[in-house]
Amino acid sequence: MTIETPDYPETATVDTVHIYFGNEVADPYNWLENDTSAETEAWVRAQNEVTRGYLDQIPYRDSLVSRMTELINYPRIGAPRKVGDYVFLTKNDGLQDQSVIYYKKGDDGEEMVFMDPNAMSENGTVSVGLLGASDDDKYMAYSVSEAGSDWSSIHIRDIETNTELEDVLEWCKFSGASWYGNGFFYSRYPAPAEGTELSASSDFHMIYYHEIGTPQSEDKLIYKNEDNPRLYHYGYMTEDNEYFVMYEAQGTEGVNVYFQDPEKLDEGFIAFTNDFGSKSDIVDFKNGKFIIATYLDAPMRRVVAVAPENPTPEHWETIVPEREVYLSSVSTGGGAMFASYLENAMSRIYRMNYDGSEVSEIELPGAGSAGGFGGLKDYETLYYSYTSFTDPGTIYAYDVASGASEVYYQAELKFNPEDYESKQVFYKSKDGTEVSMFIVHKKGVELDGTNPTLLYGYGGFNIRLTPSFSTPRLLLLENGGVFAMANLRGGGEYGEEWHSAGMLMKKQNVFDDFIAAGEYLISEGYTSSEHLAIMGGSNGGLLVGACMTQRPDLFAAALPAVGVLDMLRYHKFTVGWGWVPEYGSSEESEEMFDYLIEYSPLHNLEEGTSYPATLVTTGDHDDRVVPAHSFKYAATLQKAHEGDNPVLIRIETDAGHGAGKPISKIIEEYADVYSFMMWNTGVREL
Repeated sequence: MTIETPDYPETATVDTVHIYFGNEVADPYNWLENDTSAETEAWVRAQNEVTRGYLDQIPYRDSLVSRMTELINYPRIGAPRKVGDYVFLTKNDGLQDQSVIYYKKGDDGEEMVFMDPNAMSENGTVSVGLLGASDDDKYMAYSVSEAGSDWSSIHIRDIETNTELEDVLEWCKFSGASWYGNGFFYSRYPAPAEGTELSASSDFHMIYYHEIGTPQSEDKLIYKNEDNPRLYHYGYMTEDNEYFVMYEAQGTEGVNVYFQDPEKLDEGFIAFTNDFGSKSDIVDFKNGKFIIATYLDAPMRRVVAVAPENPTPEHWETIVPEREVYLSSVSTGGGAMFASYLENAMSRIYRMNYDGSEVSEIELPGAGSAGGFGGLKDYETLYYSYTSFTDPGTIYAYDVASGASEVYYQAELKFNPEDYESKQVFYKSKDGTEVSMFIVHKKGVELDGTNPTLLYGYGGFNIRLTPSFSTPRLLLLENGGVFAMANLRGGGEYGEEWHSAGMLMKKQNVFDDFIAAGEYLISEGYTSSEHLAIMGGSNGGLLVGACMTQRPDLFAAALPAVGVLDMLRYHKFTVGWGWVPEYGSSEESEEMFDYLIEYSPLHNLEEGTSYPATLVTTGDHDDRVVPAHSFKYAATLQKAHEGDNPVLIRIETDAGHGAGKPISKIIEEYADVYSFMMWNTGVREL
């Protein structure tokens, strides 16, 4: 069976030209940046119709929907959360679009529905997150987001009566709710102009204090940087309400940290660091000192104790020294501190006292990823999760007194993990740097170069890729495919030096690492260029876009999802300015412009080139990486591409960057993505 190459919709061009340091750069599809115009909406409909027509011809696409539905239809439970006399937990019976929040009085009480997001919309696109309970455990603040947008509103519920208060706080983004007195601190932006909510730059991230029972218009402004609108601000109270801690971030890099007595906020903040020169996280305030996890003078991170009367770095006392492996996080709970390390991208967790003494390792089930161990100092039980490529996720209850762990909840899918194997390999990148990669497949797979193989990567923003389970991935693995995940430079698996080696004017290292991963899989017989696909989302979408333009011969299929694809204009939209510390900006210097345009996926598509079969995916409500990136890239690729490989874009309606996506949409999307990937890497029947 063959599927005809689609006839792509005609995409109009405009004469828009941008000038950078005297260099003219044409932007013929600039009109697609207006994602609410009638013309763009018509283009989206036409593209989706062509894409749907292609995908629906793949003979096993519907069977993948059925199998995905079967695989994901298993009960899922989140770790319990104690609030006074109550215990909160999330549950999903399997196919519910959003998990339901339950609560019960005591561990053995009757479970009652506290909040069901599925009842808040007809199509399951409203998501809810618990932000935190008041100090007297009477109220719960929670956020509501619609259609995957980063925008959220904050609401309050009376826990005992499970009734809604009238308080509604709008235009919140990247915010928590930290209670103090009769209200809480939260972060918000000014209301955007009507019609620009999903695309206009978000400026002046501010911290406010809201008192229960008052309108948002009366909330007290705690902090706003009048001189620099493009900074993030967020803060919270330490556990015992001694201090309010505030972070001021340039974006994804460089964070200033401040503190103040909550009764003296009008006097201004006291700085731990204020030069944006490093990143530090306040773990808590214990025994009269702040506990801080910091990169300052420690690219693998260390933990320091800091007296509030001498808060600047020259007075910091190291209590957990930097090690050769990366300290990924530090938490406290039950009167103890827990340090989580990554050793070759796999979790190792240690318990210790607040001063770093009496260190003991917590035994994990295997080589995978674990996280949790957070809670108040009087908690007797803490919870943590563990997952691997073949473990769909187990929640453990950790007894603080004895140090013993027992299974609280173990997911059970309709597959046998013993049928699969995973391993970690190391390969050389272009410049000789050794890079790690995980490879997963069915036991007994022949290394004859014909296996459909999916190579996944990210490589940026200090984000770490560690072993984890993916239900959709089984669609490939159980049909003889191979999954590979590379720990590229720019990521957070090996500390700050590894991260910085893949950012700004070293970004090409990331692409070289990914290309070398593909070449390794081919040289070792896992696959060949005819059977190799690449996938990545967001910054990983940039990765895929750059690599398919630099080495179109190496890959059979490319799957850039919600990608950053226009490197000259990304900072113009929503919170794109926050990525300038990671990428640099086309406007900051001619040198930086020259570097960005050299790899920008949109600007390196060449007419007459045969590109891999490509399925671009995005959401019409993505207000983090706006869909214009994907729109313009797909239009340009369709015009430039020569050959029979399909070049499609799948635009999900009422969906954003990924968070809060309903299960029903997830099933359809992954069936489309994996059927496209498998068909274009040579799989003709299952």
